[in-house]
Amino acid sequence: MYVQELEPVAGSLGLSALVAALPLVIVLVLLGGVRMKAHLAGLTGLLAAALVAWLAYGMPLGQTVSSAAQGAVFGLFPILWIVVNALWVYRMTVHTRHFDILRRSFGRLSDDPRIQALVVAFCFGALLEALAGFGAPVAICSVMLVALGFDPVRAAVVALVANTAPVAFGAMGTPVVTLAQVTELPLDTVASVVGRQTPLLALVVPLVLVWLVDGRRGLRETWVPALVCGIAFAIAQFAASNYVSAQLADIGAALAGAGALVAVPHARRPAAEPVRAAVLTGARSEDLDEDDPHREVVRAYAPYALIVVIFSLAQIPAIKDWLAKATQTYDWPFLNVVNADGDPVGANVFMWPIVSTGGTLVLLAGLFTAVVLGVHARVAAREWAATVYELRFAILTVTSVLALAYVMNLSGQAATIGHFVAAAGAGLAFLSPVLGWFGVAVSGSDTSANALFGALQVTAARESGLSPELLAAANSSGGVLGKMISPQNLTIACAAVGLAGREGDLLRKVLPWSIGLLLVMCLIVVGQSSPVLGWMLP
Repeated sequence: MYVQELEPVAGSLGLSALVAALPLVIVLVLLGGVRMKAHLAGLTGLLAAALVAWLAYGMPLGQTVSSAAQGAVFGLFPILWIVVNALWVYRMTVHTRHFDILRRSFGRLSDDPRIQALVVAFCFGALLEALAGFGAPVAICSVMLVALGFDPVRAAVVALVANTAPVAFGAMGTPVVTLAQVTELPLDTVASVVGRQTPLLALVVPLVLVWLVDGRRGLRETWVPALVCGIAFAIAQFAASNYVSAQLADIGAALAGAGALVAVPHARRPAAEPVRAAVLTGARSEDLDEDDPHREVVRAYAPYALIVVIFSLAQIPAIKDWLAKATQTYDWPFLNVVNADGDPVGANVFMWPIVSTGGTLVLLAGLFTAVVLGVHARVAAREWAATVYELRFAILTVTSVLALAYVMNLSGQAATIGHFVAAAGAGLAFLSPVLGWFGVAVSGSDTSANALFGALQVTAARESGLSPELLAAANSSGGVLGKMISPQNLTIACAAVGLAGREGDLLRKVLPWSIGLLLVMCLIVVGQSSPVLGWMLP
């Protein structure tokens, strides 16, 4: 049995936290400073985390290796299982040229690249986040923007920054469902508080996107449609998460945002040629002006409609319970860890939701997609294998970073950092979102960050007299802003637009926005912990 210690370095929480943070610091420095490829940075960070666990925390080497192995398996399933199958669906639409039809359909909504960024990256990206999450929105939206004529770097940055507001309710609400499970707080309560934080981001992000696309001119000329889109998205996300279903919050928000954007007359006006010339510095596809038969347009939208229908059916209680029966539970080998209080940690047991997981549902949608689009079974299988090959470095990055996260979590490094932050006392409300941001920056997943720090946030809140629901929600809401700087998301973005090995360049471009929006979220949580914005809480 391995018992986690909170202060293994000289009996000091501060020194222990400093040592515990080394693996994350190493990864970020290697990515942003040294410009090392993400999979190499992830493997280096994993080695650092293992050495800290073994040498500083005294975790037996066998259990250190076992915890890393479980993290890698979790990275493969369910995370990469969702990404691979979502991108497989996308590759089939490319093979049948229905992706070109979908792209032309979006392009016909407006020829203004600033509006196109809102339609594709913010609205369609939110729908993809709602259905698949875990990197699929960044990959698919950045490719679509490049095809519309965006420079690859700008397309990747826009897709990364847009993938914020919907993340807390992504993958059919998986992050908030996980948060409720680990904190033992009611799901409805947790979702309602998150639904009173992230919609405020949705008001800001569209304005940031038009600034990223066209600077001050873009903000001056298109702030009205951007704001209308953000308001509609925010209202729908708030309403769904508070009064309908956390699982459907992003679907409603994405559709409401897109509908509102299309309804604004300003958004349909042709863009001035100087704007297009300045913004569309990439190679615009020459086929954007082709007319497509109505039947083929319907087929182009069919894969995403199928995903919506299948996920919606999977939320029906009877079907949900039937799918959950296939879940397998295993005692993870060579792992016997208890926390500082002597309670066994959840990772000692590994749950494998074979059928009910999002990736399997996307796979099912992909099989129906192959039928609807007329893709032969042999071609579909070849495209799936090609997807895995295309993502080989992303797979290595994701598994190594998740292995790093599990080593940090099971050895006690994450708990040390969490308790150090929790010791802030009155400043806890401000630092609470930072903890979630840190967790997502390491793992690339708001779900993982909630599993990592959710219970700790509740404990710290009760010790400091703050609302447990508020700090639990702040963990998830702050976490969404760490997604754009996570190594695997950066890798996926680079792979999608042909910028392999330039993850460090993207990191330097999105890091200021990540920190700036995190500061906004910190101030929101501080306000909600006081009479200033306390009226916002349920």
